[in-house]
Amino acid sequence: MAAPTVGEVLGRGRVRGGLRLLGPGFVAAIAYVDPGNVATNVSAGARHGYLLLWVVVVANLMAVVVQHLSAKLGLVTGRSLPELCRDRYPARVNRVLWIQAELVAIATDLAEFVGAALAIHLLTGAPLLVGAAITGAASFALLTLRDRGYRRFERAVAAALAVILVGFGVALVAVDVVPADLVGGLVPRLAGGDALLLAVGIVGATVMPHVVYLHSALMTDRFRPGDPDELRALLRFARLDVGLAMLTAGAVNAAMLVFAAAAFAGVGTPIADLDDAYRVTGLVLGSAAAVGFALALLASGLSSSSVGTLAGQVVMAGFIGRRIPLVVRRTVTMAPALACLAVGLGPTDLLIVSQVVLSFGIPFVLVPLVELTASRRLMGEFANPRPLTALASVIAIVVVAMNVLLLATTVGVT
Repeated sequence: MAAPTVGEVLGRGRVRGGLRLLGPGFVAAIAYVDPGNVATNVSAGARHGYLLLWVVVVANLMAVVVQHLSAKLGLVTGRSLPELCRDRYPARVNRVLWIQAELVAIATDLAEFVGAALAIHLLTGAPLLVGAAITGAASFALLTLRDRGYRRFERAVAAALAVILVGFGVALVAVDVVPADLVGGLVPRLAGGDALLLAVGIVGATVMPHVVYLHSALMTDRFRPGDPDELRALLRFARLDVGLAMLTAGAVNAAMLVFAAAAFAGVGTPIADLDDAYRVTGLVLGSAAAVGFALALLASGLSSSSVGTLAGQVVMAGFIGRRIPLVVRRTVTMAPALACLAVGLGPTDLLIVSQVVLSFGIPFVLVPLVELTASRRLMGEFANPRPLTALASVIAIVVVAMNVLLLATTVGVT
């Protein structure tokens, strides 16, 4: 069945039709509030107060630019970023891009599975492995919605995003935020200790490589622009979609850090992991705030895990032209998370490390994205203007520089 044109969709009513044109941005946004974000943002707030709030804000502004470029690339070309890379780059380069993208997908799945399993453990007391098994079954169920139409899947993901927003909203209203400290957290600076590691983790948890690949693919087959004017209309709605979705994700990320900074400052009990955060939240703020925290973590893990599986399918199909059933991919990507939990590795440490791994994958997706969207030969009149290309290039350079600095710090060079 052919995708409807923009005119056909908007013909159903400006508001109703406009709402139908939104959606992919919110699928992408769920990956920006996954359990890795919870771990890094809560750890940053608990250990350093409001110090790294500016990193959250900057990272989400980066995400707006990146996801806008990804959506535009898919709309204008009708192809995904991995597919365009396969056409443009030599086979050897594409194999490297594919391998690193798969590793990033594994790290992503590790964070999402561990986060959801931990949430189930916190809410029910079930062992982490049991929680992981429940997570796997639930993510399979969520993926079946995609087979029954993209709108059902998008609605389910949007509902999960609403749960996350409400969960952290409940927790946030229970704390006293100091306005002066909040404003101070927006001043760019870093302290010693693990602040750099957490800052890079926040960037890795916010600018998500796998969902950049996915977003371009989601834009290729939803609607058909009948002419250049309809394509321009689609691009306007895509910008609105990305803006609303990333604003929501940014607000949730900021709420995570602010909640941790306000709730755990001066408590006297060290917050070493999310277990501690949940327990102390219950002790200090009451059971409603603790349950809201855990439910938000659960919704985050379940939904972002399914989105990550779809992204893995796009990566494989695009870079090497092969597909495997989603059920098989879901089963394979579950294995590392189950293995890590089986040997008793700490969930929160796994979440933070996974986000640092993700941050190292960002340059591999940003460089091709900036190059392709700036190509007038590929994008025609919709190629990036020079200021946008310059901004996207600066984002890529900053991310690479942060990773080099982290590596130097880790090996003791600095």
